[in-house]
Amino acid sequence: MERLVFHIDVNSAFLSWEAVRRVEQGLPDLRELPSCIGGDPSKRTGIVVAKSIPAKKYGIQTGEPMAMALRKCPALVTVPADFELYDKCSRAFKDICRSYAPVMESFSIDEVFLDMTGTSFIYPDPIATAHEIKDQIHRELGFTVNVGVSTNKLLAKMASDLEKPDKVHTMFPDEIPVKMWPLPVRELLFLGKSSEQKLNAAGIRTIGELAHEKKSKIQQLLGDKAGQQLHQYANGLDDSPVKAQPEEAKGFSVETTFNDDMISLEQIFPLLLEQCDILATRMRRKKKKCSCISVTFRTLDFQNRSHQMKLSNATDITDEIYTNVRKLFADSWKGQPLRLIGVSLTGLTDDSFEQLSFFEDTSEKERHQKLDAALDSIRLKFGNDKVTRASIMNSTARVARKARAQMENERGC
Repeated sequence: MERLVFHIDVNSAFLSWEAVRRVEQGLPDLRELPSCIGGDPSKRTGIVVAKSIPAKKYGIQTGEPMAMALRKCPALVTVPADFELYDKCSRAFKDICRSYAPVMESFSIDEVFLDMTGTSFIYPDPIATAHEIKDQIHRELGFTVNVGVSTNKLLAKMASDLEKPDKVHTMFPDEIPVKMWPLPVRELLFLGKSSEQKLNAAGIRTIGELAHEKKSKIQQLLGDKAGQQLHQYANGLDDSPVKAQPEEAKGFSVETTFNDDMISLEQIFPLLLEQCDILATRMRRKKKKCSCISVTFRTLDFQNRSHQMKLSNATDITDEIYTNVRKLFADSWKGQPLRLIGVSLTGLTDDSFEQLSFFEDTSEKERHQKLDAALDSIRLKFGNDKVTRASIMNSTARVARKARAQMENERGC
């Protein structure tokens, strides 16, 4: 039985969801105006998160500073992000999609894959079904989506990314030469800017040229694993399943961006402690321990620097994690002003096994475990904000958390 996969993507999700709310309030439709969702234009960290089609005509780009966008279009309507609204709209969108398919995989807050394989008795015409889903979402929720239809996830995603908005596109294997191969290589799913530059330098500019090049040459340019995968993708090959449940988290991470430069350890250490506290709490709830810790920071030139260390024994104790994070940061930071700091915990293991060192102070370890357990119990019962460590009560971290443009970027959880 040939596979059948839909990819459904909300058009300009954040802006569309805000536009629908405003239309219901009798306000102008943001989708018809030069408009964007973004941070405070007066703040250096304020960026464009989503833009309307009219705004795009002014050259406004997602990710650019809001101040720059306003210089391009002084009449630009700017709206702050509202993640409670986005979560509500996302859930409603996914509920409709889920009702059509035996298996749905959430790809992001505004994208899903549907495995429609074997549904031909219920939906004999897949193209008509794709239009039905698209139109139901528009009719009931007020915003538009694109639907891509194909035999695998890669091609369905490539199809949905064709002309927007409010469209249904197919990209079946026999359509690849006409619809996919003429596209620039940068349009291929998971092909990044660095790979694009390497391919272009080698004279490979379209997906078709990538597909017809020898795989060994692509591997030489991009590395064995990445080269093989991208060569397969260029030929439309993808056997990855549509998965109803997300994979188990491979790690936990938190990042904090702030408006004012962080310039001293007195500012930075409380923030790192709070991040360690957040991650360790989350990790313990998953009954995991970490064996690898990394710290990331971003300097004023927008360069990210990451440093990591492996632990001799996996741990889930907040103070142990913080002690290592603090040392790792102090050893790697050269005093540059910072605008972002993050911590990641990886190398997860089950918490049922623990290797103790002969020289380890078990009484001290037990004291920290009891403290963590007490805090976890209070937070679980009364909420995360009801108790915190005294050392971060009035810290820069807590001030930054209230004003940040971004707090968490968590992998796989």
